[in-house]
Amino acid sequence: MKQKNNNKLFELEEYESQLSFNNSKTGLNISFNRVAFIFFIFFGISIIFSFKSIYLGSLKKNVINNFSNNLNYRSSIHDRNGNILAKTVFTTNVGLNPNLVIDKKRLLLNLRLIFQDKSIEEFEIIEKKLNRKKFFYIKKKITQDQLNQVLLLGDKSIILEEKISRIYPQKNLFSHIIGQIDDNNNGISGLEMSFNDQLKKNINPLKLTIDTDLQYLIREELIKSEEIFQNIGSAAILMNINSGEVLSLISLPDFNLNKRQTIKDLNYTNKVTKGVYELGSVFKTLTLASAFQHKILEPNTMFEKLEKKIYCAGNPISEYDEKLPTDLSAEQILIRSSNIGSVRIAQKVGIDNYKSFLEKIGVIDKIQFDIDEVGQPLNFRWGKCKLATMSFGHGITTTPLQLAKAYSIISNGGYDIKPSLIKSGESKIRTQILNENVSKNINNILRKVVSSKEGTAHFADVYGYEVGGKTGTADKVKNGIYTKDKINTFVSVFPISNPKFVLLVLLDEPKPSKEYIYHYRDERAPYKGNWRNTAGWTTVLIAGNIIEKIGPILATKY
Repeated sequence: MKQKNNNKLFELEEYESQLSFNNSKTGLNISFNRVAFIFFIFFGISIIFSFKSIYLGSLKKNVINNFSNNLNYRSSIHDRNGNILAKTVFTTNVGLNPNLVIDKKRLLLNLRLIFQDKSIEEFEIIEKKLNRKKFFYIKKKITQDQLNQVLLLGDKSIILEEKISRIYPQKNLFSHIIGQIDDNNNGISGLEMSFNDQLKKNINPLKLTIDTDLQYLIREELIKSEEIFQNIGSAAILMNINSGEVLSLISLPDFNLNKRQTIKDLNYTNKVTKGVYELGSVFKTLTLASAFQHKILEPNTMFEKLEKKIYCAGNPISEYDEKLPTDLSAEQILIRSSNIGSVRIAQKVGIDNYKSFLEKIGVIDKIQFDIDEVGQPLNFRWGKCKLATMSFGHGITTTPLQLAKAYSIISNGGYDIKPSLIKSGESKIRTQILNENVSKNINNILRKVVSSKEGTAHFADVYGYEVGGKTGTADKVKNGIYTKDKINTFVSVFPISNPKFVLLVLLDEPKPSKEYIYHYRDERAPYKGNWRNTAGWTTVLIAGNIIEKIGPILATKY
């Protein structure tokens, strides 16, 4: 009996053990199947999201490409050192739909916190526009930080608009060179217009010959001139006289390219390329150079018994300075800027020779340039009286760009050049169009105009740079009538022993400065106040300051 009970107990334990094992095995299978199921679900979801991300990424890329193509995505513009002057970027504009505004006061408060760069008056305008119930822009081209704050508001009334925008990091600095584009990203002025097709191909950046550092320093000195002489505008061009590369080109007043302004005021004209002026005595250099070119006289050729006043067709021609000696050499006529002496030189040269000379150096015909906005020198009828007045820069017009080119040819050994704003790696074959002796004679005289006490440009005699040059003071013509307002010009070449650069500076309607203290660059004592409104007392001073500032850069980089 006991044995039987033991057998039953053993069978029961064995059954329970087997049951326990089966339960354990079943539980393990269930757990594994759940994990596998969940794993495959997540794996499937990740595959779907991966394909979706790839699809959206490619779609976004295609959208951006289509977007940029439709809006004429443009190549960047760089200076000669790789600094970005113009660039196309994706920007965001923030607009507002007043019909979707829930809490106007709260919205205005949030906008004030985000757009702290806006004035109280601007927010008053925004508040008025809110009441008109029409969509309007709060701000265009917002910063990334402002965009992030706007997104955090989650306000349905705020509309974000993605756009392709052209930005100009230097703002005003290159406005007359680069020019503007319209709302369809097409160039309408400057390089943006003349190289529009090339920029729209979006291949490589357009590299300029301009140096940003030089551009900045020269512009700063021109701005200072307005404080001293109250001129309404100014201009300057710095050029390599051997290659024609324009290192700086400035015309004031200028404008901020980022604002896309419609400018109708003629004072904003590019004075260097499009401004057509009578430039006065700077033409005397061309007159003397033409005489050297045709081997009519030498620097020491004497002109005796020069009158103080002569008449042509009943019109008087006078010396600007009655104290000038009556006997002057050809060299002294240019150094002391004699009007009558220049007339006598031109008469020796003759109409045909003088005309061919001016045509050869590119003064009287329209110039071809990288910017389409270039001026056309005024036509005139040649004659004996016209030859006489032209000899000292009266009755003949040209652009500062063309005058800078002419001085370059006269000073660089007589080689023709083509002024350019576009950097080219190609070597150019130079063509000599003037006799070499022209430069040798002229450069020596231009140096004396600056260095000698008899000269008219001593304020530009910056130590160490061997500056030579010529001044020009002309009455400004308005509506065909000569006025008392002046165009004062100074063209300098340096270093004169091995000419590399030409710098032309022009001041538009400067006024005499009676409070300014002039500091001579030699042993002479400072001089306060001046009543003479001539280039020697205005433009030369500014040009000297410019050369002093840019000289170290030119000496080390060029």
